[in-house]
This record gives sequence, structure tokens and C-alpha cells, in this order.
Amino acid sequence: MTEPAAPGRNRALLRRFTRHRGAVAGAAVFLAIVAAVWLGPFLWRVDPAAIDILARNRGPAPAHPLGTDQLGRDMLARLLAGGRISVAVGLAAMALSLGLGGLVGLLAGWVRWLDGGLMRLTDLFLSLPLLPLLLVMVMLFRESLAAAFGPQTGIFLLIVFAIGITSWMPTARLVRAAVLEIRERDFILAAHAAGTAHVAMVTRHILPNVMSPVLVSATLGIANAIVTESALSFLGLGFPPDFPTWGRLLSDATVYLQTHPGRVIWPGAAISLTVLAINYTGDGLRDALDTRHRMTGPSRI
Repeated sequence: MTEPAAPGRNRALLRRFTRHRGAVAGAAVFLAIVAAVWLGPFLWRVDPAAIDILARNRGPAPAHPLGTDQLGRDMLARLLAGGRISVAVGLAAMALSLGLGGLVGLLAGWVRWLDGGLMRLTDLFLSLPLLPLLLVMVMLFRESLAAAFGPQTGIFLLIVFAIGITSWMPTARLVRAAVLEIRERDFILAAHAAGTAHVAMVTRHILPNVMSPVLVSATLGIANAIVTESALSFLGLGFPPDFPTWGRLLSDATVYLQTHPGRVIWPGAAISLTVLAINYTGDGLRDALDTRHRMTGPSRI
């Protein structure tokens, strides 16, 4: 039985995805947030680091729609600048996690003699207390990397590496399970019988068929990386105070919770809305890409 042409598969995938209203709304909200944090600074041309002591701790006003902080810095400009850093960390850490987890899962599922060792390595990483490990990594290497690459670039590389190296395990397990299932299918056995090389087998048949769990894992990985970076910044171990990530803004605002609650609400709402939108998008992708879902129809319209 031949598979439908790629344009037909893509249209069917898009149709199943758009039936999931929550996923469509989540994707629209996430794209709007990404557009806001990347294009917003070109429209709202206020320096997020500009200090105006006379305007400190102001409420919302036309000059400062979200108010100002304790140094008179514009909260909207800082929220947009912080969102750019947080989203960039999420995307970069997700890419590293997917690359490492996908490679480990592919090798474990395809090369039998590597399966046991790689899965025990995965179990070892899963058993580690991740937050203390992240804290230790950041404390040990932040000064050296900041000195070598500069404060922002060095801390960015460190946080991306720390999050990516501690979050690849679920992706590895998903990819391994998918590869183990796919390698027993008839078209793989036929390709073996035809003498297809292992590299060609993996690139032509295995990788296209494991994209479903990888895409779903990617959406969850972005959300997890944003939350983890926000937690590190909230604890004071992320970016320096002059780089206003959402976690740093939330940390700085906690002492003003009773007098200026908006300063806590805005970065907290940005984190929550971004993570919720990504999770809904991943839920819709999972339903659209699930082969059982294709046969039985959508579980909810």
C-alpha cells in the first residue's frame, strides 16, 4: 500500500490540527507573543535600561502603559526585552535537547548492542535531582563563561547548555520506542531484503516516521526551558540584573507585591500564557500526528 503524496498528507495534517480549537488558539497566542517580543522593541522605542528616578514606581500611564519599576525604568520595554531573552533560551535549549535526545533514542532503537548502555545512561540522568544539578552547574561555570564570552552571551550559553543537557531524556525514550516499533514494519523488512544501507534506511524511512513524537516533544521542551530559565533567574542564578528576563522581573517585583502588584502580574502572566499556549499547541500536534487518531477520528472537535 502506497502512502499519499506529501501535499495530501500535509493538508490532512493541517485539517486535523485546525479541528483542535485549543491548539489553534494556543498557536496563535504563541506566535503573537513571539512577534511581540521580537518586533515590539522596534515599535515601542523606549530603552529598557533607561533610569528615571523621578518616575519610579509609577502606575500605568500613557507614557508608561505598564508603569515603571523602582528605578523608573519602563516596564513594557523591560517585559518585551525580557521576553526576547526567555523565548530565545527556550528555543535554543529545546534544539539542544531534541538533538541529543533524538540521537540517543535513534542509536538505542536501531543499534541493538547500544540499547542497554544508552538506556541505563538515560535512567541515570532521570534519577538526578535536576534543580540542584542546574544550580551547581550555574554556580561553577557562570564566572568563567561570562569572562570568556561576555556577561550576556556567556550566561546565555551556560543556561542553554544546562537546560538542554538535563532535559533530553524524555525525547530519547520517545524516539527509541518509535524506532523499535517502526523497525519491525514490513517496509523496513523489505528495505533490508533489498540491501538498503543502514544510513539510507535511517534517513529515508526511520527519521520521517519518528517526527511525530519529536515535534510533540519540541513543543513541551520549549515550555520546560522557559519555566526552568525563569526559575533560575527568580533564584538570582540566571542572567545578571541588567538583563530583564521574565524570571528576573518577577524576582525583582516580589518585594513590591503589596504596593505595586502589577509588577508581579505582568511577567507572571507572560510566563503562564506562553507555557499554556505551547502546551495546547503540543496537544493539538499530538492528536494530528497520532496514527491511531487518524483512523478513529478526532477525540474532540
